[in-house]
Amino acid sequence: MPSRKKTKIVATLGPATSKKETLKAMIEAGVDVFRINFSHASYDDVTERINMIRELNEELEVNTSILADLQGPKLRVGVMGGEAVVVPGDEVTFATGEPFEGTAQRVYMNYQNFPQDVKPGERILLDDGKLIFEVKSTNGKDEVKATVIQGGPLKSKKGVNLPNTSISLPALTKKDIKDAIYAIEHQVDWIALSFVRHSQDLIDLQELVNKHSDHKIPIVAKIEKPEAVDNIDKIVAYCDGLMVARGDLGVEVPAQEVPLIQKKLVLQAKKARIPVIIATQMMETMITSLTPTRAEVNDVANSVMDGADAVMLSGETSVGNYPVQVIEKMASILTSVENSSLIKVPQNPPHIRTKRYITKSVCYHAALMANEIQAKAISTLTNSGYTAFQISAWRPSAHILVFTSNKRILTQLNLLWGVKAFYYDRFVSTDETIEDVNRIACKKGFLDVGDMLISLAAMPIKDKGMVNTLRVSEIETCSF
Repeated sequence: MPSRKKTKIVATLGPATSKKETLKAMIEAGVDVFRINFSHASYDDVTERINMIRELNEELEVNTSILADLQGPKLRVGVMGGEAVVVPGDEVTFATGEPFEGTAQRVYMNYQNFPQDVKPGERILLDDGKLIFEVKSTNGKDEVKATVIQGGPLKSKKGVNLPNTSISLPALTKKDIKDAIYAIEHQVDWIALSFVRHSQDLIDLQELVNKHSDHKIPIVAKIEKPEAVDNIDKIVAYCDGLMVARGDLGVEVPAQEVPLIQKKLVLQAKKARIPVIIATQMMETMITSLTPTRAEVNDVANSVMDGADAVMLSGETSVGNYPVQVIEKMASILTSVENSSLIKVPQNPPHIRTKRYITKSVCYHAALMANEIQAKAISTLTNSGYTAFQISAWRPSAHILVFTSNKRILTQLNLLWGVKAFYYDRFVSTDETIEDVNRIACKKGFLDVGDMLISLAAMPIKDKGMVNTLRVSEIETCSF
């Protein structure tokens, strides 16, 4: 019987996952999506990993997805010239221009507009908020003077957050544009955009994708800034998925506000019927330990119970000592909680009568009916993947089996909760096609004799139009 796990696992690639055998073991343990973090990636390494993943997909007959995560306007300090420690009350100058080795008194900042954008009284947070400074003055050109509020060691190339400052950098930096074009050329399945603030950030990336690709590549908006939380209604209208990036979000807003923001974002994604990924520090202890803390287990379980489509591992799989074991542990947590009756799905049936209203309505009622008649699976034929997004959002207890002749979307759909996609290109008559689909579902172990199945299709089938037909059948034979 195939894995019952419906919540998807996203694992970040890195030095710990450089061998094909490791990637294979991770896929077998439950990885559904591999994330490429372009903050720390060389193109040669990435090309090698992409090729390995695609070879493994062929060998294992799976559809592991590839998510390219763009760095975005990540602000960093420069290289430090040695041990530098600051204490509260110290004055530090942040300078732009030509890079230099930093000291405890003077630090290089890679963000050239920094002196123009910050104002006295605003906070500068360094190294995930471990160090806090307050801006005293700026010359508006190349220097900002700040006082240390919370001290500690100043380390090289650490990230900078400016929670009170409206920064003038675009979400798509020159590096991101270069990385995005590389990712598009290598036909990745999803692209994540970091530090999204407005819907325009997503429109800019979509235009770049359209310019360089004949195929749609869905975009994940990473929510890690207070502006993004404020603009979430407009953001969900222009993206295909959300990521709750709790690392930077927990630095930019008070940490105690993050749990409720997480719940709000998951709800927004469910209403928009787009997938949502929960990320950062999920199993952090397992970077160096074989056992997660009880709090981490709870965190993963609660994210699923909030309604997350996917949970993500960062350092645990990119640099951790136990990249395979952490997947096994996470998969066991997901399997134990995701079928709980405590998980509530927002029941807001489609009501806006757009041209896709019929498809949305058929998908909604298929999910409801599957639960009522305890159907084992819902099968759907799709060319764009649209029905898979719709059915997945309603969280039916049945397996969601998607059949498509469009090879590009086979791997894209692997991020969606509960969805298993299969390649199928014999679009003949409705009856024959549904018989074929049932045969494949039986062969893969999703159906057995006596099981109920709901089949969705567009009639006439050869036109590959929008879904307009729902058919219920009982499996009478599973011979193939």
